[in-house]
Amino acid sequence: MRGWIRFGLVSTLWLGTTAVASAQVSLTVLGTYETGIFDDSAAEIAAYDAASQRLFVTSSAENAINVLDLADPSAPSLEFSIELENNINSVAVYNGLVAAAVEGETAQDLGQVMFFDIDGNPLGAVTVGALPDMVTFTPDGSKVVVANEGEPSEDYTNDPEGSASIIDLSDGVDNASVTTASLRPFNRSAVGAGAHIVGPEATFAQDAEPEYIAVSSDSRTAWVVMQENNALGILDLEAGEFTAVVGLGFKDYSQEGNSLDASNRDDAINLATYDNLFGMYQPDAIAAYSVGGETYIISANEGDSRLRPSGDDEIEGLEEGDIFNEEARIADLELDPDAFPNAAELQDDAVLGRLKVTNTRGDTDGDGDFDELYAYGARSFSIWDAAGNLVFDSGDEFARVIAEAYPDDFNSTNDENGSFDDRSDDKGSEPEGVAVGEIDGRQYAFIGLERMGGVMVYDVTDPTAPEFQSYINNRDFAGDAEAGTAGDLGPEGLLFISAADSPTDEPLLVVANEVSGTVTTYTVTP
Repeated sequence: MRGWIRFGLVSTLWLGTTAVASAQVSLTVLGTYETGIFDDSAAEIAAYDAASQRLFVTSSAENAINVLDLADPSAPSLEFSIELENNINSVAVYNGLVAAAVEGETAQDLGQVMFFDIDGNPLGAVTVGALPDMVTFTPDGSKVVVANEGEPSEDYTNDPEGSASIIDLSDGVDNASVTTASLRPFNRSAVGAGAHIVGPEATFAQDAEPEYIAVSSDSRTAWVVMQENNALGILDLEAGEFTAVVGLGFKDYSQEGNSLDASNRDDAINLATYDNLFGMYQPDAIAAYSVGGETYIISANEGDSRLRPSGDDEIEGLEEGDIFNEEARIADLELDPDAFPNAAELQDDAVLGRLKVTNTRGDTDGDGDFDELYAYGARSFSIWDAAGNLVFDSGDEFARVIAEAYPDDFNSTNDENGSFDDRSDDKGSEPEGVAVGEIDGRQYAFIGLERMGGVMVYDVTDPTAPEFQSYINNRDFAGDAEAGTAGDLGPEGLLFISAADSPTDEPLLVVANEVSGTVTTYTVTP
């Protein structure tokens, strides 16, 4: 075990709404729309229509799309809502056509992609796979692609297959055709050891949970991330089939620059490296961009575990994890004495004992104890090439930046202030959302941190050597989260609006915050 706390970034600090910057691209708050709904996913995903200057924001709390007037981003206002019968997970807009991913009666039923005009009038709907999650248009507008998560029921008696549906709009919405790409051709060995496949008695297609989609600039290829599986599917949009599923591998927490604070019981910021400890990248949001004719994928490496029942929906007579629970704390595991000669020290709650890891991998020699440990997420963002090979990972830079900017609120949770170090034993700041945009010929990535809050900004023009630009967190750590005085909490969806499409003629970033139920618009200033 090697430990250190590294500070001293060359930076400027602003307190209040805090930012750490290298005098490059920064974010400035323009305005915020408040739903007044706390901790109920009232603002998750946003999509923008430049012609009408309207913002379409999903609200699971209301089963609705709230349509905001963004003509004056300093004072966004609600114009109207599109009400739906079932839960909405995502929304996208292309040239005045709105596409919404809507669940079935239960999450295991087939869902729909519903279409509306810019005024919310229904235009039609098509049936897609179970639990349609992220939905997006291809850049040329000819197709809509949706990731069908196929999440199992709480009692695991119904585990629908994950898939991706491609909706061809060449002949208009009235004549839309749907091709659903199956994952049945792939089994566990075909995906490879770098994936995480753990569903009890499940095929890979059942175990796969497609979460998010990125599409190439030529509208021919999509990349579909399967978060819980730590895998990336490559989807041929013309053939309508997956051509590959790539396991993303694991982050080595023994390497310098890959440190983490693993305990919420040490009352300190303690960034350390550990032998035989790994992180499963398990991205949530991904985004595609091109450099020199090559496509790269940016991922926000949040992490997620399998836990049934999850605790969100109680099942009579069952306790949390009775059916299937892959989560374990290191303190409760038997560690191999050769791999972990200092096991007693490591399993102290103030060191690694509290860290959540999977109990489904790590016994490399099959003798019943753990030779390796695998935690959820990578507490970073990564860049991958078009084949799913790792090009760059930000290592522990998020933690170092946060430690400098917020030494008294490091790794806070997102629904309560006064929660210093609360998330260190879980997934840290939890990178969740990502957007990419071009400004003055350079490419920038914006990564939202679900638990800690705020947005990290990087220049990713060189995919092999991104440069940190700034960090801003529109959160008030002196406020009361539940009372709505703590600012933005739980950034979920990020949306970049180019200067050409912006109502201010300047590039904007829109962040939908699911815990605070707020939507905040920032000016992006180079």
